Amino acid sequence: MYFEIKKNEVLTFFYTYAKFIIMEKCLSATKIFNEFGERNIDARRIIGGNTTNIMELNNLKYRWAYDLYRTMGFTNFWIPEEISMNDDKKQYEKLLSEAEKRAYELVLSFLIALDSFQVVNLKEFTRYLTAPELHMAITAQEFQEALHSYSYQLILESVVDPIKADEIYNYWRQDEVLKERIKVIAEIYDNLRFNPSIENFVKATIANYVLESLYFYSGFAFFYTLGRQGKMLNTVQQIKYINRDELTHVTLFRNIILSLKKEQPDVFKEKELEKWIVEYFKFATYHEIRWGQYVTQNKILGLNNDLIEKYIKYLADLRITQLGFKPIYHITENPLPWIDQFRTINNTKTDFFQKKPQTYAKRNELRW
Repeated sequence: MYFEIKKNEVLTFFYTYAKFIIMEKCLSATKIFNEFGERNIDARRIIGGNTTNIMELNNLKYRWAYDLYRTMGFTNFWIPEEISMNDDKKQYEKLLSEAEKRAYELVLSFLIALDSFQVVNLKEFTRYLTAPELHMAITAQEFQEALHSYSYQLILESVVDPIKADEIYNYWRQDEVLKERIKVIAEIYDNLRFNPSIENFVKATIANYVLESLYFYSGFAFFYTLGRQGKMLNTVQQIKYINRDELTHVTLFRNIILSLKKEQPDVFKEKELEKWIVEYFKFATYHEIRWGQYVTQNKILGLNNDLIEKYIKYLADLRITQLGFKPIYHITENPLPWIDQFRTINNTKTDFFQKKPQTYAKRNELRW
């Protein structure tokens, strides 16, 4: 039986931990130009540094951020329209079961919300960053999140009729399970937006990492399960590119968190923050499992409730240990190992276990 949180306990969880004061230090937005900023990269910080905000790219501290900017901005560039969706429209209408259609629509609705939040929220992060190479990386990620939103729009316009597309965008208005998930994600982001502090920045960074590394994955698994059966392959191809992008975002925020742990040791030494992080992972894992099972209703061939639970717990352990914390569920073996092979692009692998995605096809090398 997996970790269980009732609705009143959800509220208790957030309001209780919101009261803990790890370091109630206000976080100020950086000036557009700071004439007294330092050039010494040894003094550069993720937040709280003294930067001119001039991008002297010959003077980098966080080389990984610059490398990820180049990967996201140039190597991983793709255009959704280059993937024809005609076959998917026919399969959606004639081949998919009612359970598959329902899951297809609900997963898209949630993914649309996730990437929509990222486009807005990433702007909040850049207000407080004090390293130019990080501004570049976050800007590249923001572009990719907007591209994902555009990709979802293209899928909907191509596969379903306009009335159904409008319904899918607004499922959260009627579906309480979906609405609850959206509200919880937005709440942590809004804490940083309206009460900027080091504590809230760290929490929002953790929430961002969890969103990128966990919240997408029961949905991705559903699409890959369809694709493995030869269904909705063009949608799956769009998802593969989105998945590839998300892995760079996971790497980016993982590196930001690990750097913050070194630069803000007093914050991360606080037991209450460590407890909050572990509890938030448990909370996120529970809700991603619940969502995946709610969406599929144990009616999707090749993806039952037990597999969803084990897969998300496996990912949760992987993600939290990559931040230097102990595993929660002690699941070391991927229960859906075929996903790692299925989501490759032109024999180009992105690996969950790598700190960085390994290699990427350039736009003119992509084959549909």
